Amino acid sequence: MKGLRLLLALFMVCSVMSGTTPARAGEKITLMLDWFVNPDHAPLIVAKEKGFFGERGLEVRFVTPSNPNDPPKLVAAGKADLAVSYQHQHMLQVSRGLPLVRMATLVATPLNSLLVLADSDIETIADLKGATVGYSVGGFETVLLKVMLQTAGLDLEDVQLVNVNFSLSPSLITGKTDAVIGPFRNFEPNQMELEGRPGRAFYVEEYGVPPYDELILVCHQDKTDDPRFRRFVEAVEAGVQFLINHPQKAWEHFVAFDPELDDALNRMAWKDTLSRFALRPGALDKARYMRFARFMQRQGMIRDLPELSGYARELPME
Repeated sequence: MKGLRLLLALFMVCSVMSGTTPARAGEKITLMLDWFVNPDHAPLIVAKEKGFFGERGLEVRFVTPSNPNDPPKLVAAGKADLAVSYQHQHMLQVSRGLPLVRMATLVATPLNSLLVLADSDIETIADLKGATVGYSVGGFETVLLKVMLQTAGLDLEDVQLVNVNFSLSPSLITGKTDAVIGPFRNFEPNQMELEGRPGRAFYVEEYGVPPYDELILVCHQDKTDDPRFRRFVEAVEAGVQFLINHPQKAWEHFVAFDPELDDALNRMAWKDTLSRFALRPGALDKARYMRFARFMQRQGMIRDLPELSGYARELPME
């Protein structure tokens, strides 16, 4: 017995000296994704496959929703711990009373774009006058289009809007539309390339829209001091660092999560997404968030928001 105690004591000393601690029993976290798993979620998948969550005593379960608008609502209702959301969606939901807080960022740049065929006569925003423009979801997408048009002295009345649901690139390829607003620049252009009909993208932040975070992580506003969440963010940061340092190995871990992810579109999207991940997921650029909030207010999308700390925070240390 004395020998066993001595061995345990030596193990603890070695753990402290090496900067590690014995693994904690897995504390469960349910994370609602915004959609099916894709390269936008790479830091999460790599963190799971590399064991970064497990090293921090977490057992994370990913859940794919049937409706991408539902995950934050489930967190607000206490039916999930965390959700992947979008900055603009988050601000809209908070302005409508949902008790949610942004706690980390996955994709730190806009992904939305306005897309036309590469061989189209539309070479500038001004060329959209009289064009048919497709969209999936009204509201934010049409606001993006309106602001982009205004940089060329145009307005929504100068184009014909058509709801194409989620058939953005197909509507372009078939000629149903001349342009589409809202496609993610790391997916639809690659999809069109694979179809042999390459596109030309106009990036929203270059045409009057202030930069914003695309994918974020949200939790309930009453649970930002939950110590599991700080460890979760640290694991995601470890995943991002591994992605940047070892992109090929990270890809191998990504497709090991689900072999069906290993296709041409995901391989192309992977390369286009790597540079857009937040290197410091837990960090919050307060001025940037406030600037985008003012933009949404000017565009009539939201009326009132709480103080910034009421909907976007950096998590406290354990």
